[in-house]
Amino acid sequence: MEDRLSDTDDYRRDHFVRIIERAVEKMTLKELEAVAYDLFTKGYLEDY
Repeated sequence: MEDRLSDTDDYRRDHFVRIIERAVEKMTLKELEAVAYDLFTKGYLEDY
């Protein structure tokens, strides 16, 4: 079994990262704090 993502999966992942980056750039400080807290509580961020 191969751990490497397929080219299609790589493309889709990059696409979602770009969409999320654009959305984050438009967020207020309060919204960013809420997202950061949510990511931290789910284990995606180590330092909060």
